[in-house]
Amino acid sequence: MTDHLSNGEKLVGISDVELCVETFGNPANPAVLLVDGAAASMLWWEAELCEQIAGGDRFVIRYDNRDTGRSTSYPPGQPGYTYKDLAGDALGILDALNVERAHVVCRSMAGGIGLIFGVEHPGRVASLTFVSTSTGEDGLPPSSVEFTPADPDPADSAAVVDFVVASAKAYSGGSPYFDEAAMRALVEQDVARTRNIASTLTNHYAMTFDGPSHSYGDIKAPTLVVHGDHDPAFPLPHGHALRDAIPGAQLLILQGAGHDLPRPLWDVFVPALLQHTGGGRP
Repeated sequence: MTDHLSNGEKLVGISDVELCVETFGNPANPAVLLVDGAAASMLWWEAELCEQIAGGDRFVIRYDNRDTGRSTSYPPGQPGYTYKDLAGDALGILDALNVERAHVVCRSMAGGIGLIFGVEHPGRVASLTFVSTSTGEDGLPPSSVEFTPADPDPADSAAVVDFVVASAKAYSGGSPYFDEAAMRALVEQDVARTRNIASTLTNHYAMTFDGPSHSYGDIKAPTLVVHGDHDPAFPLPHGHALRDAIPGAQLLILQGAGHDLPRPLWDVFVPALLQHTGGGRP
């Protein structure tokens, strides 16, 4: 089942959920599936970024995870799914779009989804890209994010926007590229289109993490690791550790980036991604 919405978005029925999906570019081109992290809807892969990637002869797919944006939501604090279900959603989107193999790009919390794809569904993965994520192994530097305000009242949209913008600023790690005005515009759009913002703020952190028992060393797909040198959530040694854990992986360090992909660095990230997904080395 597919229901078309405005602005090129559509609701796709996968198992017992509805996921909001948007694509860019020619479906005949190699597919790039963008999977975002905790509490992040598809909008955090900005449309202009998707268009730039699609402009390199790629078919770009972005979507709202459960409990974000226009996708199925659950009662706050009661996610009716586990981490592996989110990985199954990503696989279901490829099936729904008749994509046999995709270049899978996973950011932050979604790094484990890339691991699940790479180890349990290697035939569906043309390449992997991990952005701002970690192996999670012991001994790596802890998060240094300094952000401890009280959670906002979900019924107060302005307070929610302020909270998310402040959080994004903290996660930028003092990056010189953080653009508060642009971030506020994105968050306002995101909050306005979200089914249940209370669930967005809580449920990904409340779900069961039941990833594979395999290690990143079991990944066979060509892999690119992208990491900002200002990332306070996963300091740069996390990126080095992930690169070292995956056979043959390459590391792209984004100078001045925090836990995000700042617009001024797209002219570094996009060419590297296009080269990686074209079979070359960044």
